[in-house]
Formats: sequence, C-alpha cells, structure tokens
Amino acid sequence: MQFTSIAFFLFFTVVFGLYWWVGRKNLKLQNMLLLAASYVFYGFWDWRFLALLAGSSAVAYYLGQKIGESQGRAKKIYINSGLILAIGTLFYFKYFGFFIDSFADLFAIQNKLTLSIILPLGISFYTFRIVSYFLDIKNNKLKPETDVLAFFNYVAFFPSMTSGPIDKGGLLLPQLKKERIFTEEAGADAVRQILYGAFKKLVVANSITPITQSIFQNYETLSGSTVAFGAILFLFELYADFSGYSDMAVGFARLLGFKITKNFAFPLFAQNIAEYWRKWHISLTSWLTEYVFTPLVIQFRDYGKRGLIAAIILNFILIGAWHGPRLTFVLFGLLHGLYYIPLIVKDKLNKKKKFSGNFPTIKELGNILLTLVMVCFALVLFAAPDLKAALGMYGRIFSFSLFSVPQFMKIKVLGLIGILIVIDWLNKDQEHGLEIKRLNPFIRRAFYVFLIFMIMYYGVFSNGNYIYEQF
Repeated sequence: MQFTSIAFFLFFTVVFGLYWWVGRKNLKLQNMLLLAASYVFYGFWDWRFLALLAGSSAVAYYLGQKIGESQGRAKKIYINSGLILAIGTLFYFKYFGFFIDSFADLFAIQNKLTLSIILPLGISFYTFRIVSYFLDIKNNKLKPETDVLAFFNYVAFFPSMTSGPIDKGGLLLPQLKKERIFTEEAGADAVRQILYGAFKKLVVANSITPITQSIFQNYETLSGSTVAFGAILFLFELYADFSGYSDMAVGFARLLGFKITKNFAFPLFAQNIAEYWRKWHISLTSWLTEYVFTPLVIQFRDYGKRGLIAAIILNFILIGAWHGPRLTFVLFGLLHGLYYIPLIVKDKLNKKKKFSGNFPTIKELGNILLTLVMVCFALVLFAAPDLKAALGMYGRIFSFSLFSVPQFMKIKVLGLIGILIVIDWLNKDQEHGLEIKRLNPFIRRAFYVFLIFMIMYYGVFSNGNYIYEQF
C-alpha cells in the first residue's frame, strides 16, 4: 500500500476519521486504533510477516522489562541477548542468503537454501529502532518502556514503517503516552509536506525513472556522456523519491498529532561532502554517528587524525553495507569515507558554511557542483547491480567518446528538476520542504494550486514503489 495509491488514500481517510472522531478523548483507544492501522498497513504488503513484526516487538518489550528489573551481569546478558536477537534477525533475512550463495558458488554447490528467504518490508528500519531502544537503555538515556501498547506502536508506527525515518525511543515513545491535539496550523503544515512529497515522487522521480533505467540497462551501447548524464539524473531521482517519501511520512504523522525526525535538509546545496551527509538521510547518519562513529572515535582517539579517518571509513562502510549484501554498496560507502580525508587533513570536517546572500556566489556554486559531482560519481556504484556493471559504466564514462546529446533526454524532465531546485532553494532556511514564508499568502496559495496541477497533469502513477523500500 503506497502513500500515493488510492488504497492508501481510502485507508488513511478511515484511520484519520476514527482516530480523531472515535478516539479523540481517549488516548488508549487512539493508540489501539493506531496499532491496528499499522498492522493493517504492514499486512497489506504480506500478512505472513505480521508474526515477525509482532514477535520482534514482544521479545524487545519483554527484554526491556527484564533489563529494568536486573542488575550487574544479568542486566548485561539481557541487553546483549536483545541486541543479538534483533541484529541476528536482520542478518538472517538480509545477508544470510548472500553468504550462503557465495559459499555455494565458491565450491560449485547447488544451493536451494535461500530461495524461499524473502526480505520483510522495512525490516532495517524497525530493527534499528529496536536496537537503539536497547542501546539507549544501556547508556542510561532511556528507561524501559512499561506501556506495552505504546511500545508496539513505536516499533510498528506506519507513517515511517517502510522507508523511515528511523525514530528513536526518546522522540516517539513520549508522544505515544501523552494527549495529542489536532490544530489547524499542524494540519496545514502536514498537507503542505504531503503535497510537496507527492510532487517529488509522482512528478519528478517517476518521470526520471524510465530514463535512468534505460541508460543503466543499455550502458554498453551508449556514449560516455549519456552514461554520465544518467548518473546525474539518478541523483535527482533518488533524492526526489526518498525525500518525497520522507516529506509524506512527516505529513501523515503530523495529521495524527506526531512530530517525527526530519530526514532531509536540502542536501542539493551542500558545499562539501560532510555537509551533504549532515543533510541526507539524517536519521540513519545520526543513528550511526551516535551508536557507531562516536564509540569508534573514542576507541581510536590516541591515533589522532589517522584514528578519525579510520572511524569515518568504518562508519561509511557500515552505511554502505546497511543498504544490502552487495560489494557495490560496500564500495559506495568506502568511497564516501575516502572523500572525508581532505576535510580531516585540513581540519574542516565540522566547518559549516552559510550562503552569503540570496544567491550563491561563484565560489559557493563551485563548491556545490564539486560536491554533487563527487556524489554522482559514487552513485554509479549504488545504481549498478554488481561490480562488473559498475566498472563497465565507469569505463564508458571515461572512454573519451565524442560528446553526444543523450537520446533519452527530455526537456520536460530538465524543467521538472529546475522547479524542484527552485522550490528547495526558496525553502532552504525553513524546517520543512514547503513553507515559502517569504511569499505573500495569495502567491503561496497560487503556488500550491500549481503543484496540484503539476501532479494531475504530469504525475506518473504507474510506479508506486519507493527505492528505499528494498532496504
């Protein structure tokens, strides 16, 4: 059930009505309706995995209680058991098949063990919620949750279930235990984010998808400039697709009275790679910074800049591996880690750059373009199905073939990307993706109508899947 489908529209309309009409003055009833909605939403994809979702929630809740009741060695055993079970479940569904297949290929063994293993939707996202819950208890940042209904909702919260953001217990659990009030201001903000998210996904991302697919599937017969153009387009496709989902997730959560993690902060205007990752997939990078990178920095603190470089590279290798059991993902993460080395050497890792005016200067624009080129270069690894294809694409890009205008290029797509960039630029200092407070109310309303028109006229509704659902 995709956010942009008619089925979800009908589903959410019913949920919204029951949630605020039937359960408005009863928090427990609201949470029961919310949990039922989350399980219906998840079961719509494959009802068989509801048992895994419920079982993972039940085990995590039980172990959380035992952690709260225990001391010393027993407490460590319960914490470690929870981490092993959560990470082990994720490893089995996401990585077990890769290692078994690799072992079978190495020894030329016919393998039938992994044929029936299906990757559950959103397992990486809700597993990381559970892991952060245990680690926050371990680090005394969170007390074990005693409200079973609130905890099950925390794990299964449907607006951010399938593609994030990865909300931690300290953010979401308190909101599940206090009265939620619907206001006109929150509702208007929510609708704006849903509108902009739908525009990104249906109009921009879905218009680009067939072009990038054609380029990447036929790269061997295309010019290097065409393949390079495909990598550039893929950046905008991925951004529009993933941030579009995140905008809609924020919006639907707001309509239910929740504020969840902002996952994107206009990364297309980042002036170096560190700033880019502070603005891209924020919930994942902040999660790994807190639970992986910071402990590694402490561990390697005696090695100075070399230790910091090692910590960043290991952290980004993990970011790459999080996406799936492919060597190209690992190399994608490694390359981004290597990008950080000049910033570390020059002591510019944490330097934040602000734009000097309403428009970027030549230097600022140069920094943005250089950062985007680096990102697009790495995205070839992300987009390629295997290392052979990635090397083939790089080979075409650097084949020094004569420049040619890509036969796949459409002026409409370039125009849509231009609209996306302009909207993001106008909103770059705002919290969300569609506020445009600098415009007067009449122009703002006219602009919202324009976006609705773009969705109705240029929207591609045939591709409802989101890229990050596979992770």
